[in-house]
Amino acid sequence: MELNALLTQAVALPSLPRAVALLMNELARDEPNLRRLNQAFGTDPALTARLLERANSPTFELPQQIAGIPEALALLGMAQLRALVASAPLGTTSRSVPGVNMQQFWRYSLNTAKLARSLAGIARQNQIAAYTAGLLHALGELVLHLADPERAQAVNALVAPFDLRRGRVEERICGYSYGHVAAELVRRWQLPEIVIDALQHQSAPFDDNVCEPLAGVIHLASWRARAHEAELGEKELAVLFPAEVGLALGLDIDMVLQQDPIDWTAVPDPVDYVI
Repeated sequence: MELNALLTQAVALPSLPRAVALLMNELARDEPNLRRLNQAFGTDPALTARLLERANSPTFELPQQIAGIPEALALLGMAQLRALVASAPLGTTSRSVPGVNMQQFWRYSLNTAKLARSLAGIARQNQIAAYTAGLLHALGELVLHLADPERAQAVNALVAPFDLRRGRVEERICGYSYGHVAAELVRRWQLPEIVIDALQHQSAPFDDNVCEPLAGVIHLASWRARAHEAELGEKELAVLFPAEVGLALGLDIDMVLQQDPIDWTAVPDPVDYVI
């Protein structure tokens, strides 16, 4: 299936049930706390995507596009937020997206977002855009599984959904990867070019005359998060570290590992909601 055809398929991206519950509880208050709303939205890729799509719609006629959750929350009214959250499809079963462990997906996406924000600070990149791009960067994986399950399962037979080689195998089989799908999604949602470019080039941020520092940040953050999911040891981390990307950003492996804003020794489930 071609990429454009894939994106025409109607799919419902599931949201984390606890995030939806927390948001509904907060939005039921007379005066919802924006900090708590920001925290809850920031744990869920699908909810964040819906929020930013709404904030960047032509309805608001903004002079510039919005990249972050706080700005979007300030723009939308509480009634709009309640309607958005109430209509969110829930990932209530292990089969919400066949072939993908959704608890792992939510954990991995949140870890990548946290790492991206931290690394962006060191590399002097936009931390708000980095967090958003990190949180949304793997949504294309869900779309692939929901819209083209046969080919997604063919890829799964070769590598797991969070394998470090996943993007390369998808490009070989499908002609595009989850990153390309995510980039086209956010383009259609009218998010800023900085986020689109970061997702489009996340697998090869400095190849073929491309120079996308924020894509490099996402590349390193997702590498670290995937390495954690694969339970790689110190020697494997050293061998597999994408040194060429780190070099372009002025980041070596020690800098990347030491900047982890995550307690990797914590029990992996439930998802860590503190952002």
